[in-house]
Amino acid sequence: MLQVGTPAPDFTLKDQNNQEVRLSSYLGSSSVLLVFYPLAFSGTCSGEMAALEAALPSFAALGVSVLTVSVDSSYAHKIWLERESWSMRMLADFWPHGAVASSYGVFNSVAGFADRGTFLIDKAGVVRWAEHVGPGSSRDTAAWLAAASSLDDS
Repeated sequence: MLQVGTPAPDFTLKDQNNQEVRLSSYLGSSSVLLVFYPLAFSGTCSGEMAALEAALPSFAALGVSVLTVSVDSSYAHKIWLERESWSMRMLADFWPHGAVASSYGVFNSVAGFADRGTFLIDKAGVVRWAEHVGPGSSRDTAAWLAAASSLDDS
């Protein structure tokens, strides 16, 4: 897993609308909370994403953009977002399969999907907070908000 103080690897992935999203396009103007999760529609992931959706206004107030990433396709993300009435941006690390998750050190090559990895990236593109949770465990959105609140990113 990438360590705190490490430059975040840049990437370009497609979102649920098949639009390209480049991490570096946020730098200089916004910090980024990058949330990797295993698979759309799964129980634990659905719970985490629902909590994250509820927290989006709080992250926006802190000047933090939220990007979620899984190996699911853009089409699966679109259906999941529509079904749940969520507004977050979901990125497809679909092909090359799991390449971005691998670059962040959270790809589970045995299972073929990302573990739960979370990275808070400052405006300069440096990882300022990180966590890695294995399959079956859930994360706490409050910890992400606390990390974002303590970020000195002026």
